[in-house]
Amino acid sequence: MRSHRASQDRRGSASSRANAARRSHGRRAVARLTGTLLVGLVVSDPVAAQWTQWGGPRRDFTADAAPLAPRWPESGPATIWKRPLGDGYATILVDDGTLYTMYRAGDAEFTVALAASDGRTLWEHRNPSPFTQTMAEFGPGPHSTPLVLGERLYSVGTNGALHCFEKQSGKVLWTHDLIKEFDGELRARGYSCSPIAFEGRVILPLGSEHEGPGAVAFDAATGRVAWRVPTYHATYGSPLLIRFDGQDQLVFFMCNELIGVNPRSGKVLWSIEHKNSVGVNASTPIWNGKDTLFCANAYDGGARAVRLVSDGGGTRAESLWYSQKMKLHHGNAMLIGDRIYASSGQGTAIFMGVELATGKVVDRRRGFSKATCVGSGDHLILLDEDGNLALAAIGPKGLEIQSTAKVAEPFAWAAPTLVGTRLYLRDRKNIMALDLR
Repeated sequence: MRSHRASQDRRGSASSRANAARRSHGRRAVARLTGTLLVGLVVSDPVAAQWTQWGGPRRDFTADAAPLAPRWPESGPATIWKRPLGDGYATILVDDGTLYTMYRAGDAEFTVALAASDGRTLWEHRNPSPFTQTMAEFGPGPHSTPLVLGERLYSVGTNGALHCFEKQSGKVLWTHDLIKEFDGELRARGYSCSPIAFEGRVILPLGSEHEGPGAVAFDAATGRVAWRVPTYHATYGSPLLIRFDGQDQLVFFMCNELIGVNPRSGKVLWSIEHKNSVGVNASTPIWNGKDTLFCANAYDGGARAVRLVSDGGGTRAESLWYSQKMKLHHGNAMLIGDRIYASSGQGTAIFMGVELATGKVVDRRRGFSKATCVGSGDHLILLDEDGNLALAAIGPKGLEIQSTAKVAEPFAWAAPTLVGTRLYLRDRKNIMALDLR
């Protein structure tokens, strides 16, 4: 392991950082006493009022229900604050009044902490990441969303540079070069997977064309390697933790297959093929909480439901259905009731609903370009790549669009973050907070 203290560029004086730390400590003390986070939100559970990983509390892009306005004014929801931020597609984390994300400026990538109240920079860390022709063609990133775990923050750049930070100060605790140290495969669009935590470990897909690992688990405190998954080709999709038949499993959407792994040992438990001709599997699988997984890709791929079956103390994966009617590119899918909703298509897109059990298309919504989404109670919030935001109600007949507004600029590829009644989102120029009360 190569460990070092990286150079840091921070904004703000030492006194402002100290004041921010005191305010954060005070907020936590109030939350313990009242059960309410005083960061401009009104929620019933302070633990729920966080978004500390890709996909939120349950990694499924659903937030605990809050009293959202049923409709917006013509101008859209009120803007709490808006400020410039560099390029990138990393989504936004929320933890005790602090936001964390990543952005690019020139030949460097930054991990940044912002105040949720007004968007001011609390600290940021610069890491060299030379701009390439591939970035000009496919977008520069960063693509990966950081991870908050306890008092630490973990981020990965497009070049595979993994950093562990002290989340309050931005101090670098340890680092790994995922590509050089592990003979990893850096695919054309750059490293894109968002880390996941399990029992004091931080786990990342990697992939290799040679004898390198398909995934690596690091001790969260020290960065020591805990286990490695055997070689698989690299993926763009982020992993998902599920529980089946009393057993925890990590699900990875690798380049050509979906695999299940024991998160304590790295042992591969099952695999099932799912590929396309360009080898781009860029979405996160969906789990129904019982026995069925959903995965999808674009190009000449499609969508598949996979049923897990107990088999002599182990697990077997069976294809339940396959269809080319839904082709999820790099956005996120959501399970709402017994339906999967996602934006289908890598060019012209349709927001679509399909039955998880059968693959039957039950809902189509035109009028949006490629979109990401987040859900709360019986509401779904869509953000398309052109910066159009929509509020939809979910009913027995599908989605009913209630309000729309133009809030961002192309390309708004990062999925929005919803904490209480506050929505955080970004495009390739700005980051903002909107009030959905």
